[in-house]
Amino acid sequence: MKKLLQYLFEHKTLTREQAKEALVQISQGMFNEHEVTSFVTVFLMRRITIDELMGFRDALLSLAVKVNVGVENAIDIVGTGGDGKDTFNISTLSCFIVAGAGQPVVKHGNYGASTVSGSSNVMEQLGYTFKNEEALLSKEVQEAGICFLHAPLFHPALKTVGPIRRNIGIRTFFNMLGPIVNPVQPKYQLIGVYNLEMARIYNYVLQLLNKEFTLIHSLDGYDEISLTADTKIITNKGEFIMTPYQLGKKKVFAKELHGGTTVQEAATIFKHIIEGKGTWSQNAVVLANSAMALQITGQYESYEMAYQAAVESLESGAANNCLKKLISLQ
Repeated sequence: MKKLLQYLFEHKTLTREQAKEALVQISQGMFNEHEVTSFVTVFLMRRITIDELMGFRDALLSLAVKVNVGVENAIDIVGTGGDGKDTFNISTLSCFIVAGAGQPVVKHGNYGASTVSGSSNVMEQLGYTFKNEEALLSKEVQEAGICFLHAPLFHPALKTVGPIRRNIGIRTFFNMLGPIVNPVQPKYQLIGVYNLEMARIYNYVLQLLNKEFTLIHSLDGYDEISLTADTKIITNKGEFIMTPYQLGKKKVFAKELHGGTTVQEAATIFKHIIEGKGTWSQNAVVLANSAMALQITGQYESYEMAYQAAVESLESGAANNCLKKLISLQ
C-alpha cells in the first residue's frame, strides 16, 4: 500500500485494472485502517477518473454475493448521498410507491455514512431483516413487489470500510459506487447525484454499461428531485431541466424536507408519509421522484401519466400495503 499511496500522492491516476486490484486487496483485509483511510482520502482531494470508478466497480462486483430474484424488469431508485441536506428517506419511500404501482423494485442501500438515516437505517427500524438468501429475496419481490439488499451483506469491501466511512463522516468514492454495484444489476435505474460533475461521470459510465437510466440533480445541491429548485435530468436520450411546478405542482422549502435528528424520527416520518399522513410538500417530493422512476420503464406515455400512477399508489394505500407485506415476510 505504501508504494501505491506514494504513486497517488505524486498526482498520478490508476488504470482500471490497478483500481480493481487495490480495492480487491482492501476487501481482503490486506491493509490496516490507517492505510485505507489514506487511500480513501486521496479521492477526496481530487476528482476520481472514469477508469478508477470502473475499476472499483469491477472489484466490488467480482467479489459480490450473486443473487437472482426472478425478475428481469426490476428498478432501483437510489441517491449517492453525501449532499449534506439531511432529508427524509425520499428514494426509499419512492421505491414503495413504485412497487405499489406494480413495478418490481430491488433496492440496494446501506447505513448512512454522512447522514442521520440511510436506507438501511430506516428499513431496519421499520422491522426489515437484512439477508442475502436468494430464495427469500425472490419471495419478497414476488409477494411484496420489492426486496432490499443491504450492501455490506453482498460486498465484502463495504463491510471492511464501513467504520472508516463513518469516522470520516463525509462523502467518499464509496458514495459514488453504491448506485452502480447493485448485485442484481436491475434493468432500470433512477440515480440522484449531488453535483453536475458526478452526473457527467455517471452518464459516461452508464452509457458504457448500456444501462436504461435517468440521472437527477437538483440545481441547489440535492441528490434527488427536491422541488426546492429546478432539476437537471439526464437520460440515455439526452438532458433537460424541469421546474418544481412541472415535476411536483409546487415549489417547496428546504425545512419541509428535514428527516429528523435520529433514526427513530426518520422512521416515524417515513411511516406518516407512506400511510398517507404526510404534508403536501413531503408527498409532492416523493411523488415526483416516483413518477420519474416509473417513466423510465416505458409503461407511461408521459411524465404526467406516471405522476398520476404514483398518486394512485400512495393514496389508495397500495404503497403502504407493499411495506406491510414486506415486513410480514420477515
